[in-house]
Amino acid sequence: MNRRRTAPALLLLAALAALTGCAGAAEPVATPPAKVTEAQAPAPTASVAPLRRSEPVRVQVPAAGVDTGPVPKLGLAADGTVEVPSVAEADRIGWYDKGVTPGETGPAILIGHFDTARGPAVLKDVAKVRVGDEITVTRADGTTAVFRVRELEQVDKKAFPTRKVYGDTTRPELRLITCGGELVDGHRPDNIVLYADLVTRAA
Repeated sequence: MNRRRTAPALLLLAALAALTGCAGAAEPVATPPAKVTEAQAPAPTASVAPLRRSEPVRVQVPAAGVDTGPVPKLGLAADGTVEVPSVAEADRIGWYDKGVTPGETGPAILIGHFDTARGPAVLKDVAKVRVGDEITVTRADGTTAVFRVRELEQVDKKAFPTRKVYGDTTRPELRLITCGGELVDGHRPDNIVLYADLVTRAA
């Protein structure tokens, strides 16, 4: 893997512990449970050829009722954690723009809110996603990358699997991250991570 792809991953592994920026409503709101049924499937035996770099412009997760765009760019916050979309962009899924784009070799990182202080957000129905469901990313060059969910994981932010989520991979993969767990002082203590593999690419 070339340096351009490796350096951001190393930076994240050194600086990032968990997705800490998302917060729930201060008072209970009418949202589905902030948890997923953890499951895992075998990794694909064959890998789809990676795509060239092109930024994401639309994200679809049919199982969760998500069809959103444009895709805001996310960097690193002052404390070294990855940024999350602003509250005003609670209906968007953001992309960590220091890493690979969806379809390139490596783990592309997408992040969205489960809820905010204003109420339910773009990933409020993440609990409906199952292993085998698809995530489709439309890219700026007109190509489409379709990923299949291989694993659903919910972890305490204090035990976030940094290397598993952000470490380099040998094939095109996707991570879709949000917050979960019951509200504690207005914040959700867990992260929900969907791991997915590129299964189809189209012009």
